[in-house]
Amino acid sequence: MPSPKSSARSARVITEGLAFGESPRWREGRLWLCNWGTGEIVAVDEEGKSEVMLTVPAVLPYSIDWLPDGRLLVVSGREGLLLRQERDGTLATHADLRDLSKNPWNEIVVDGRGNIYVNGGGPAPAPGEHFGPGTIVLITPNGAVRQVAENIAFANGMAVAPDNRTLIVAESHANRLTAFDITTDGSLSNRRVWADLGNDYPDGICIDAEGCVWYADVPNRHCVRVREGSAKIDKVEVDRGCFACMLGGAGGRTLFIVAAEWRGFENMVSDARTGQVLSAAVSSPGAGWPSYDSGTRW
Repeated sequence: MPSPKSSARSARVITEGLAFGESPRWREGRLWLCNWGTGEIVAVDEEGKSEVMLTVPAVLPYSIDWLPDGRLLVVSGREGLLLRQERDGTLATHADLRDLSKNPWNEIVVDGRGNIYVNGGGPAPAPGEHFGPGTIVLITPNGAVRQVAENIAFANGMAVAPDNRTLIVAESHANRLTAFDITTDGSLSNRRVWADLGNDYPDGICIDAEGCVWYADVPNRHCVRVREGSAKIDKVEVDRGCFACMLGGAGGRTLFIVAAEWRGFENMVSDARTGQVLSAAVSSPGAGWPSYDSGTRW
């Protein structure tokens, strides 16, 4: 497959000293992220000023997105709950996922119609493995919960195309991005390989206005822009593992990266504060969901 440009883009550090940043989202002029290991949800502006917006009863994994009405959603992964922040700041259970799987849930994306997709869960891992094959579940706007995909090879970042017709998920352990058609009732069909990534391990992802996907890669310490069909056309390299990325900033043309030193699953929660937020200018603005434009859905 074609390789990215030989001269990778550079990134600047916006803030550091995080425990373990994940699930970045651009909203109302700031990058929101989950600071795994602390329970904090943090908002960071482009100059590096940060604010703890909420502390949730979760250590890791947990991830965030917003309902169309602006209320924050939090996947409390090990607890098997999807939480919702009410207008008064309190947390309520939006959906209980424990009957679907006893294993941790991971990522979330809310599409433009208010359908909520959460992945992870799945059967127990094999001996010596940290994750078994994952699933994707749908929580509809009326609150119905059902599984819509299975056998996802370590389900990670998800994104939905601007027309709400395609969901893309990172299958980290299969080195690929996988696409599904989204039907009118939110179900997923027509599973296919969207991009074979060779020796890359995609984690968090986002979509741009040209229909390309940016994906973060922990072991290879970079974020790569790829077209459907596997052509890699751009790259940002950093000095530590890239866990997720999000397009935002003025006009949506800044790629934000959450990165940290990777020391294995056993050491994800520690006193080491190697987490950073970095940024790099890119040519094509963000599009689709997660949305870069303040979470606006309609």
